[in-house]
Amino acid sequence: MKLYLIGHDYRYAAEQMLLTLFPDERPEYPDAPAPGDGVTIALHRGARVATVTCRLRRDGAVCRGRATVPIAALTDAVTEDRLLSRAVKRAFYRAALRAGVAPPVWGALTGVRPGKLMEALLAQGLSDRAAARRFRAEFDVSPERTALCLRTAHAALDAARSLSPRDICLYVGIPFCPTRCAYCSFVSQSIAQSMALIQPFFDALLRELHATAEAVRAAGLRVVSLYVGGGTPTTLSAAQLDALFCALEDGFDLSALREATVEAGRPDTICPDKLETLARHGVRRISVNPQTMDDRVLETIGRRHTAQDVHDALARTRAVGGFAVNMDLIAGLPGDTAAGFRRTVDAVLALAPENITVHTLARKRGSGLAESAAPLPAAEDVGAMLDYAARQLMNAGYAPYYLYRQKFMSGGFENVGWTKPGFENLYNLCIMEELCSIVAMGGGASTKLVAPGGRIRRGFAPKYPKEYIDGIARVCAAKRDIVDWYAAP
Repeated sequence: MKLYLIGHDYRYAAEQMLLTLFPDERPEYPDAPAPGDGVTIALHRGARVATVTCRLRRDGAVCRGRATVPIAALTDAVTEDRLLSRAVKRAFYRAALRAGVAPPVWGALTGVRPGKLMEALLAQGLSDRAAARRFRAEFDVSPERTALCLRTAHAALDAARSLSPRDICLYVGIPFCPTRCAYCSFVSQSIAQSMALIQPFFDALLRELHATAEAVRAAGLRVVSLYVGGGTPTTLSAAQLDALFCALEDGFDLSALREATVEAGRPDTICPDKLETLARHGVRRISVNPQTMDDRVLETIGRRHTAQDVHDALARTRAVGGFAVNMDLIAGLPGDTAAGFRRTVDAVLALAPENITVHTLARKRGSGLAESAAPLPAAEDVGAMLDYAARQLMNAGYAPYYLYRQKFMSGGFENVGWTKPGFENLYNLCIMEELCSIVAMGGGASTKLVAPGGRIRRGFAPKYPKEYIDGIARVCAAKRDIVDWYAAP
């Protein structure tokens, strides 16, 4: 769709709203006005009010939307960008609704972390009812998503109150999997293609662990959560997992550690010797992720295991004992149906894991979904899947405790972590709500340093194992940034 921006350059805001309202469209920026469908978004600054107007031409009809911001509210550059970007989205949104576009369940919200907006309202001292009313009035979010956001916002605020300024989470990324799933856009390589890289990668990772531990000690930081993800960390052997955790225990002071999590994930990598190794090192939460319990859909997405394998892996996990288990599900997988997803939800609830994460399929460019011949469920079917999951989970005693959104999600929905009482995962809360620094190690790992007031600095390791191995000296040298960040006033 053609976009014309007048008096501003808030392209990102316009493109985000375009993606939300017209997910099959992509932005174009003609050099001159052109015939046909298009959106003109203009910003005018008056003495007292900044006004954004939107003119949407679609299928021969013209519809308009308008949003305003008091000039007095534009107190600094950061606030100005935030409020005017929001006004651009709101004007575009209002024009689209007048053109007959059905309001999305998240209304005019386009961001990854809607909970942060709700948390800000609660932090002002508003009651739950007043915060929900303000949230709905400003962003036109559905009552169901508003209630969901309110519950997860309280969980985030509770977690924030439990943290000190120098508390951090550690993340270790293992970018290998038995096979690559069709929906996956994470940095991961199948071991069939990269078996020879696993040991050199592991050796490089141990170097990075040592450099990171030195920086964490020098900065006077306290590790409260450890999360080993990927990829699939249990692609490593039991001996390699043992060496990894020995290095973590030798390098870092883990005396304040509140939780240790490993994304075992793929049931075809979960065996007793690995489970016993993890238990011996104090890991108390692992994932056994089916994504679906339909063997036909599992084959379609390239999982290379069956629903029975999930049952067997969970039985092995329970036999070792001491683990809280998370199980991931994905609504909207190719070849799935609303009825099939209901059967998956019921089957997983019967297994009674402590955590269940319900994802919405995100159609990322880095995934292999484009090559799948199976049809993707329609947005209405995905909505029905998520609604059913939410009802059944609440009826079974689970509560939502974190949520986030992604680009290209089917129907513009969300991912939600559900938990039984007392089994909230602190790392998930910290990373999703940016409650503290995440110090990351491994291939494609993303470090996010968080300062009071919301100031953030990001750092990224090379994405692919070969690049990571070759660049490990630079990766280790960059750990000095952690010390400098915490030394800054």
